[in-house]
Amino acid sequence: MSTHRDAVVRRLTAPDIFRRKGTEPLVALTAYTAPIAALLDDACDLLLVGDSTGMVAHGLTSTVPVTLDMMILHGQAVMRGSRRSMVVIDMPFGSYEGAVEEAYRSAVRLMKETGAQGIKVESGPAIPATIRYLVDRGIPVMGHVGLRPQAVNIDGGFKAKGRTEAERELVLADARAVSDAGAFAIVVEGVAEGLARDITRAVSAPTLGIGASAGCDGQILVTDDMLGMFKWTPKFVRRYADLGAEITRAAAAYSEDVRTRRFPGPAETYFNPKPAAPAETASEGGSL
Repeated sequence: MSTHRDAVVRRLTAPDIFRRKGTEPLVALTAYTAPIAALLDDACDLLLVGDSTGMVAHGLTSTVPVTLDMMILHGQAVMRGSRRSMVVIDMPFGSYEGAVEEAYRSAVRLMKETGAQGIKVESGPAIPATIRYLVDRGIPVMGHVGLRPQAVNIDGGFKAKGRTEAERELVLADARAVSDAGAFAIVVEGVAEGLARDITRAVSAPTLGIGASAGCDGQILVTDDMLGMFKWTPKFVRRYADLGAEITRAAAAYSEDVRTRRFPGPAETYFNPKPAAPAETASEGGSL
């Protein structure tokens, strides 16, 4: 029997996202698994398979060790779970910063093996040329400026950007170059409100803020942060749930029930069928 979810739904594309510049705010969240993608799909315009999965799902201390194979695996899962949102996959560190041909091979592999509608790269001095190379060859690209998690080793940590006038001008110029290179959208991370607004006004691509104020064209958060899966929450995150505490509570309740043999109970147990009653037979003395 067909269900509502089986109905054909057109998935959003890069041009759809690009046309939202200056109109209704864009809604984006990260997703790494099929069940979470299915739960987020109706609420979001864009699902980002972020390399943040390295820290969120794999327990890494940064995104640097994340591999292309990891991103493909998570991308395939998110595509299976979603049907409406545009799905964009992060290019992991080391897969695009060298020759443009190498970046193209990495991006093609991501899109071919997952079916995603676009890829994301963190910007830097050489990256706008790479973005142009990819876009000219049919690959929708989302940029990322400001705080760049893959640059953690150069920056000495996850530090907000644009605190000095010189740094502010660099971030603004970076955003302009990314937009001019053909990016359909730009993630703006970890910058002050004034800079976020200046970037949003300066570029033709819509901006998605994360720690960059309501001055952007939309917002994106790491879903696990927003759901309260970790004890510590970044300043720029609003918790919409406290699932971490609820999971801990549920696990403790389950543990107690198992140790006291309250689980499984009759409702969760399969029983052997009752034996059939013996068939009645006629008495040997005949009938009246």
